[in-house]
Parts: sequence; C-alpha cells; structure tokens
Amino acid sequence: MRERDAPGEPGRGRQVTAVTGAWLPGTTPAGPGIGPAGATGTAGALGGPEFLINLGAAHPSAHGMLRLRLNLDGDQIIAAEPEIGFMHRGAEKLFEARDYRQIIVLANRHDWLGAFASELGVVLAAERLAGIEVPPRAVWARTMLAELNRALSHLAFLSAYPPEIAAEPGAGEQREAEPGRSAVAGGAGASGDETVAAGAQAAFRAREAIQSVMEEISGGRMHYMFNRVGGLKEEIPAGWLDRACHAIDDVRAALPVIGAPVAHDRFRARTGGVGVLTPTQVRQYGLSGPAARACGVDFDLRRDEPYLAYRELAGVLRVPTGTGGDCLARFECLRDQLAVSLDLAEECAVRLSRLPQGPLSARLPKVFKVPEGHAYAWTEGPLGLSGYYLVSRGGKTPWRLKLRSASFNNMAVLPEVLPGHRVADLAAILGSLFFIVGDIDR
Repeated sequence: MRERDAPGEPGRGRQVTAVTGAWLPGTTPAGPGIGPAGATGTAGALGGPEFLINLGAAHPSAHGMLRLRLNLDGDQIIAAEPEIGFMHRGAEKLFEARDYRQIIVLANRHDWLGAFASELGVVLAAERLAGIEVPPRAVWARTMLAELNRALSHLAFLSAYPPEIAAEPGAGEQREAEPGRSAVAGGAGASGDETVAAGAQAAFRAREAIQSVMEEISGGRMHYMFNRVGGLKEEIPAGWLDRACHAIDDVRAALPVIGAPVAHDRFRARTGGVGVLTPTQVRQYGLSGPAARACGVDFDLRRDEPYLAYRELAGVLRVPTGTGGDCLARFECLRDQLAVSLDLAEECAVRLSRLPQGPLSARLPKVFKVPEGHAYAWTEGPLGLSGYYLVSRGGKTPWRLKLRSASFNNMAVLPEVLPGHRVADLAAILGSLFFIVGDIDR
C-alpha cells in the first residue's frame, strides 16, 4: 500500500492505493453502492463505511494474498477483520500421500523466507519418533544453517519496511517541494534520506552475501531441500566454512548502516506508540518471535528448551527483548536479533572446523518407515514458534502431520491492534508483526 497524496483530513484529495485497486475514504455511503472515484463501499455494522483491501497479488501463481475488511470513520479504522485462505495449498493433506523424503519438498514452501527452518522441524519430528541419532557434524551444520536462514529472513524485513516507512511522510506530515531544494518532513535533510537509502541497499547486499553461501552448500536460493531424516543431504564443500565466515564478517560490519533506518527520526515518529500490544494479548493470541519479545515476553525456545546444538551455545546466545510493545520496539528487537544470529552462525563454523571428519547423515534403509506412535517437535523459526505434530501408523508416509505456523498467530491479533489507528499506520503495523501469507494459508 502506498499513500498517493500527503495525509490530511479525509476528502477527495486523500487516496490510498492498494495493490489491487484504489479507494477513497472520504464519504460514508448510506448503503451498498459506488462511492467517489469508483470506490466501492457498504455501510459497516459500526456505522462507518466498509472497505476491502487486498494486500498482494491474487493470481494463483503468486505467493499469496491477505485481505483486510475494514470499517472506517474517515481514515480512522474502527474495526478490522482479516480474511485468509485464498492461497491454501492443502500441504498437510499432501503430506499423507508422500514419504518422509518427499514431504521436505512441500514443508519448506509455506514460509519462503525461512525454508530451512521449516524443513528442519519435519525431520526433527520424524527423528524423534524413530529414535534416530544424528551425527554431531550434522547437528552443528544444521544449527549454523538455521541461523544463516534466520539472518536472511530478518534482512528481508529490515530491507523492505523500515526504509520504506522512513522515506515517506508520516501521519500529519507533508512534503513541500521548493525549486532547488529537497525538503523532508520531520526536519531531516537530504543526508537523512541518503541514510535511509544506504540502509536499504546495505541490507540487500548483506542478504545476497548470505544467500550466496546458502546456495553454494545446498544448490537452492529459496527452497533448499538440504535436510534429510537423519542428517543433511551432502558433504560440506571444501573451503565453504571460510567463505561463510567471510560473508558473516561483511554483514556484521554493515550492521550499523542496515539498522540506521530503524533509528531514523522519521521512522521512530511513525512507529513509536503505534500498534501497541500487551503481554496479555501476546499470550492470548499465541504470538511468538520478535513480535512477542518486544512486548516483554521473554521466551526463546533456543534458550528455554534447547534443541540442535543450542545448549552448547548458551554463552553466545542472547535474547533481545523490549518493553514498548509497539512497532518501533518490534523492529528494534528484530534488528538486535540479527546480530545474535550472526554470532551464533560464526561460533557454529568455529566448532565445525574443530570436529573430526565424519558422516553428515545417519544410515537409513532405502524404504524408510517411522514406527507407530506420535511425536511433537517445535522450533524457534525466524518468525516465531513453529510446531510439527507427527502421527505415524508404521508406514512410509505420515498418517497425520499438523503444522503450527508462527505467522497464523501473529496475524490473528490484527482485529485487536488495528482499531483506533489511521490507514496510514497500516504498513507499519503489518510489517512489524512479521508474518508470511503462505505461512498463514499453508
């Protein structure tokens, strides 16, 4: 969503364009009909006009779409109701018709920013139920790749939302273009805009650097399919650890530039005190990840219920938290967590280099079957807690594999947090809850 004209009082000059259409929140239709400028609206149950906003492309080949049904009073949001499921793929049902090697292809596609973390939870559940012991080198390599994937996901959010929000006038601010002069709302000069642009470019470059080392080891840029039940698919390439550490050092050196948009005065003005969540709401709706920790809910599965090699990384693992609970606190928590992931990945590389050579996967029969029973595995994904409940009847395919995605719970709080805010605050609130539409719909 992009604000065409400078924010102000509702009227014909105030138009917000969504990806799939434009509408004008300036009048209140008495009933079903067509408003000014071709906008469609109906009278909502709370008295204000009701509008539909489609966020994302609705084409079947696209990644997904979130629809928000808003009741507005001018540009003030009275009520909000998200509508989901437009890109439901039926992944959980497809799991039942594929063996434990094939389901990895499906498991890493619903959260395309955290593909490695998604496939990791599936194999952990199968290994737990089958009683498989994973070789130490595979455990450390998985931990390192999980943290690199977490950094990729955080960089995607940091490269998109903070620079975009800081580059536009906030609510109640306007830009006045004067001949020979570039004026920016909020008192920041051209150097402020250059800082924002530099932050976005640095985040993109950092993401490409990490993406390159992930592609080298797995062969994929988005869907890695590198996990296997019992370990990893292939041996680590020669010299890869050194190249990965070099990329980590480059990204760490760029962290001040990447985080500069979050500290920008205009970004802080547009996100401070906006979209505030309380710890009670976090627990009621099951929010997790940076969105929950920014509200003071100090819980991180890597520290509190360690898996993989996180128990041995207790001296390196730090859990950034906040108390504000607003959009600003959530982005600050995400920024700080990026630095922690880089430290963890580097430490894993050091430990891997010291381990003696050995297998990266346990030996399994050609036709692998999981014993009858059930197991639950959960991981701290880039967006929050992801759960995998596996039920087996002794066959080579799961009888049931239920996914608990972090995005669904993070999105579910929107009806609580959006009312009372202006339409101009939508981008900041949606971006700071850290959800992926495919992870919601599955």
